[in-house]
Amino acid sequence: MKDNFGREITYLRISLTQRCNLNCVYCGKEDCAKKAAELTPEEYYLIAKAFAKCGIKKVRITGGEPLVRSDVPETVKLLRSINEIETVSLTTNGVYLKKYAGKLKNAGLDSVNISLDSTDGSTYRHLTGADVLQRVLEGIDEAQKTGLKPIKINAVLMKGVNDDGAGELINIAKDNKIDVRFIELMPFSDEGENADLTVTGDEILKLFPYLEYAQSEGTAKYYTARGFKGRVGLISPLTHKFCNDCNRVRLLCDGRVKPCLGYDTAYDIMPYINDENKLIKEIENIIRKKPAGHNFENRNTVHGLNKTGG
Repeated sequence: MKDNFGREITYLRISLTQRCNLNCVYCGKEDCAKKAAELTPEEYYLIAKAFAKCGIKKVRITGGEPLVRSDVPETVKLLRSINEIETVSLTTNGVYLKKYAGKLKNAGLDSVNISLDSTDGSTYRHLTGADVLQRVLEGIDEAQKTGLKPIKINAVLMKGVNDDGAGELINIAKDNKIDVRFIELMPFSDEGENADLTVTGDEILKLFPYLEYAQSEGTAKYYTARGFKGRVGLISPLTHKFCNDCNRVRLLCDGRVKPCLGYDTAYDIMPYINDENKLIKEIENIIRKKPAGHNFENRNTVHGLNKTGG
């Protein structure tokens, strides 16, 4: 269905948890191990089925870090059983991906995005608070072996922190059929204090002038170069606002629906979960409340990234 601004809403991002096994510096100063309310796989299924009746065709599982839950394959299988859902994908930090890649593929997962902000061990440890880079790299290899595709790496660059490693990340796209995507740092930490560290997409293009524009897909503009097996993507929500084309809403792990990433506003749909007709009507009402665009420019609205729904 369409929202009040004529945008066709076809994409649901489902957060399974606020918990995370890492503590990345740009996610906000919060207790990432603290467990909030989390829905069951069956509850996610019932809600996703109602969303599908409203036009949702694509689902992405997010967190926190979704793979801190052992029942993710079960959730994937249930979501994949919904006829209207065409693709189910996952965003993960990759720490547990080697363990779960095969199970996820067998459950029906189509593709995976892996967060990787540096290929340097010490920088990675500084950014995430954990010495697990090798496990993430092994997880990426396992995802390739199991046939999950496309595989995309999401990287957030910060000035003076990890921007000097952009070339090594780009080399992953050069040597593998993997898309490496640079996402502009959004001001989600306390008081928006990280906003001045943002490396923009335009700055990346200046640093690597050999990258040639290839195509746009969703929120990303993709670039390639001679000899590249994969692509380099730029996602620029701050400097090239793409809200006019936004087609997504977010289901948080406690059963609230968030129409826009840039606002704290979320609507509880759990009172309707056992009545599909009422649930569908409430979802339709929420979609109509989706705002015209985010409000990242207002630093008073920032909040921990683990609470956004991915």
